[in-house]
Amino acid sequence: MNSREKILAAVKKNKPSLTPFPEVKFDIEKKQINELQSDFISVLQSIQTTVKKVNSWQEIEAAILLLRQKGYYLFNAIDEIENDRSLLTNQTKVDLESLDFAFIKGAVGVSENGAIWIEDKNFVHRLLPFICKHLCLVIEADEIVSNMHEAYQCIECNETGFGVFISGPSKTADIEQSLVIGAHGALDLTVYIIENPAEKSP
Repeated sequence: MNSREKILAAVKKNKPSLTPFPEVKFDIEKKQINELQSDFISVLQSIQTTVKKVNSWQEIEAAILLLRQKGYYLFNAIDEIENDRSLLTNQTKVDLESLDFAFIKGAVGVSENGAIWIEDKNFVHRLLPFICKHLCLVIEADEIVSNMHEAYQCIECNETGFGVFISGPSKTADIEQSLVIGAHGALDLTVYIIENPAEKSP
């Protein structure tokens, strides 16, 4: 028996017995929508995020129109309103490197940490949420859940090719222990919470 075989035999001999996965209990107290929204907003504001509560999709459209009128380079990937999804498919990183604003719909919001789950089917181009200067995520009030356990129950990973949780603007504290906002992504994050999502644009 050579040294390799001896090592493998010793590992096999000392292999620990299998143990079952721990049981994760989901019987947590359910919070009302208003309480979830309040906690969600508090966490977002504590991590340098601007939060805007709106009543309908029309208000999102109005915000986008105002930014366009001011001359900002903007892409809107939100399917519920008039958008730029067809244009986004042909954009390159060079085309997007000077992008000012990106509007993307979030699928799930998590009140315990302010994270918002977004999927590639909702933003078309995978660079969009990371290359823009100002990221705007839109979440419906009834899509906010208590914690990550509940969030993962809402996510269908086999229905999307790529997805990511985003919580707050890009930031790092690796350099001399100093917090830097916008180090490797959006300079800031604005979250729009729609309280009456049923009122969609025609």
